[in-house]
Formats: sequence, C-alpha cells, structure tokens
Amino acid sequence: MSRVRIRGIYTTALTASLVDEFDVVQASPPIRRRFDREFEIGEYDATVETTDDRQGVGIFGDPDAVRTLAERLADIGVDTFHWSDAAARGALFDGVVGETLGSGAVVNLGDRDGFLPYGKIDRRIDEGDRVRVQVHEPAPPWARDRPLLGTDVRVFGGVAGLSKGVSRVVADAPDDAGRRELARTTEMLPTDVPDGWGVRWEYAASDADVGEMDGALSRAVERAETIDRALGNDSDESDSPRAIVEPEATAWLWFGRESRFELDDLRGEVMTTIPGHHRIKAADESASAAVDFAEDLYDPDGEFPTGATLRQFGPEEGGEVFIDHGKPDGRCFSLGKGEVAECDFEEGKYTVRREMRGSGTYDALGTEREAGDMAVTKFREGRWWYPTAYRSDDGESKGTYVNVCTPVELFPRSVRYVDLHVDVVKRPDGGVERVDDDELDAAVEAGHVSEELAEKARSVAASVEKVLDK
Repeated sequence: MSRVRIRGIYTTALTASLVDEFDVVQASPPIRRRFDREFEIGEYDATVETTDDRQGVGIFGDPDAVRTLAERLADIGVDTFHWSDAAARGALFDGVVGETLGSGAVVNLGDRDGFLPYGKIDRRIDEGDRVRVQVHEPAPPWARDRPLLGTDVRVFGGVAGLSKGVSRVVADAPDDAGRRELARTTEMLPTDVPDGWGVRWEYAASDADVGEMDGALSRAVERAETIDRALGNDSDESDSPRAIVEPEATAWLWFGRESRFELDDLRGEVMTTIPGHHRIKAADESASAAVDFAEDLYDPDGEFPTGATLRQFGPEEGGEVFIDHGKPDGRCFSLGKGEVAECDFEEGKYTVRREMRGSGTYDALGTEREAGDMAVTKFREGRWWYPTAYRSDDGESKGTYVNVCTPVELFPRSVRYVDLHVDVVKRPDGGVERVDDDELDAAVEAGHVSEELAEKARSVAASVEKVLDK
C-alpha cells in the first residue's frame, strides 16, 4: 500500500477515508488518540495538505500515489473537483521571463506562470531572459498567487530531503542536541549521498529510527539521481519554455459545500462532529477553536447552525464581499466586490449590491451595460443557484441572470462556489431562456464535470426556468 501523510483541517475525515486502503504515516498525537492505533513514522509516498485558503487540499509526491489518491478523494462528494498541476512541486523548467515586477519576475513555464523573487536568483533578469527554475511551493489553480519558484534545486520529503550545491547536513530538530544527533546519524547510514548534494532532515526525522531514516534518505537519493541524469542529458537549446524533469506530481482538490458535509460524516465515525464542522472551519482560522469548543457541548440531534455560523464567520451587513467565481477547470476569478445591503443570518440569505462600471452588453441578456447600472445579487447559503438583477441608474430593468453553480458558501470576505456553465436568463420583456448547455456538455466531455454533477446542474436549471417562465 502507498504511504500517505495528511495535514490540516480535513485530517481526521481523510484519515478515516484512507486508513484502510493506504498506510497513513507521521500521524499527529490527536490523530493517534482518535484512532487508538499506532502509525509509522517513515517517509511518505504522497502528502495531502490543506490549502492556505482552507477550500481544499493539495497532494504532492510519487506520481502513481498522487494519481491514486486524487481519484480516490474525488469521490467524496458530488461537488469535489480535482486537477493535475502542470507546475508540480519539485519540477525543473527552463522558463522565460514574461514580466518583471517590484519584488520578482513572472516566469512562463509553458502551461503555467510562476513567480521568481529576485532574492532567489544571483543575477539581474529582464523580460525575455531564459532562466532555469524549480517549483518550490505550488499554488492551486484557483489561487491568486502563482507557484513560487527558486533557482536552487531540492528534493522534497517528509523525513529526508536533499539540496543541490550544499555540502553540509541541515536538520530541523527541537534543539541543538537533536540537530547534532541527526548529523552524526547521517554518517552511519549505509545510503551514500551523491556528490554535490547535502542532506536536509525534516522535523519528523527526530522520531524516526535508523531504518526509517535510511529508507527516507534512499528515496531522496533516487530522486536526486533522476534530476542529475536529466540535467546531464539536457541539450535542448529551444527558446520556448519547457519542462526538464518532473520527479514528483501535484494534484489539487476543491471541496464544495456538499463535499464538506460528506467529510463531516466521515469524521463523525471517529469522534463527535457537529453538522457543518468542515464548512465552519473553512471560513476562517479563528473558527477552528470555536468548533472545537462547540463539539464539547454538541447535541447529536442538531442540524448545521447556519445562523450562528454566519453571525460569527460570515459577511457583515454594510461590509463588502468579493464574489469568487470558480470554474470547473480549476480557475477562479472575482466578479467584483459588492456591499452587503441586507442579511438574514438564520435563513442564510444575503443581498449584495454592486455598481457597474464600463460598457458593453450583459452576457446572454443582450441589454446595454452602462456605468452607473446597479447589480443586485441574492445569495443563500447552500443553494445551487443565485439570481442577479440588473437595473439602470433610473431603476429600469435590464434583465435577470440566474447562475447555476455548486452550493453557495458565504465566508467573511467572499462568496464562493464553482460555476456549472448552464444558466437561465429573464430579459426585460419577460422572455426566459436557458443558456450555455453546450459549455456544460463540453466540460463533461473534458472530464472537468462528472455526469452526476452535470445532471444536477441541468435539473436545477430546469426548475429555475420553470419558475421564471410563470
């Protein structure tokens, strides 16, 4: 079985989901207590880590293990999306500088751009320059940040890593004595480190035995040798961006609202879990302590506390929120920022007003867009659609656009969902039309939307169309 390490707010649920099919390693003390079992300390084949925005997880490591885990976890809920990353952790590229900014350069890697801080390169670079870089910190496709790049070459691991061009042993240990002990142990291990590489022991090495340390170092050495062979055989002088070697794979999963409740059920098999545990924790870092306290007082016959959640961890009336519009191919962009004009915490209903700028026409409505128009959008937590009514500055209707999407989630600074392409419009003359079914069909064919989710979207669109056409 593949060995997997799990970190972040979804750890208990994902451990419950995977523990019978994978060897879970490096489990934290709370996980060991909750599952009442022993977990090995050794190196992982892949690590599953909650994203910084708490909306999903990244999976990094051995390509076969990453692919298997991504496919397995994608089945958790109907609105779980997953994608492979063309800029995987540890991948080396000959990139081309596309833009220079104040603190670094945007580097074109081919299918994605990355960000190279000036402090990570020892020479001046300008637009059009070629630069050899490695992906040190991948970024989800929906994130606003680009993958973080560096020019130093590393092998990543959970127990042992390697750094090219470094001769010393670096150890992440609790104290100086621990670091010295890890350095001495390195000299005793049978695995030889290739010339030009230095060992980097991660924090988990402090609890690993000698056999586990040597196994971890051996795996790191194999990847270092893969990188050395690729660099040694590299003779391509093309001017286009290209990948040199990808010793690891990276995949991303975005959990929608339905999926978070499925994760609640998995966690509930292990320990007390309030309805909406993961939905609440996804809102804000401070929500974690509140959820932990609430679970100490939990009534198992209760339901998801919509009102309490939105009062504490939802948008505030009179405040501003961004409308984060996810796409099934992994992208996410903002439709703009609006003022929360009205809110009903108990019902999970919010009205957001945006003053429109620019000109053109409103998609599918065909009506003219003018500066000063007002867009009034009504969101409801958990609903599979939301309407936006457009009006001119003198109050004249310019039509209503109903977006069909995964269940809406209302977070402190943003409204989030994934657009499911098919939509329904109601024009000023009262005409109703369902649009973009072809885009949904194309997303299914491309593998971005499951047939089950597509059928749900079509059903929702049909219901909305029927109501609007009355």
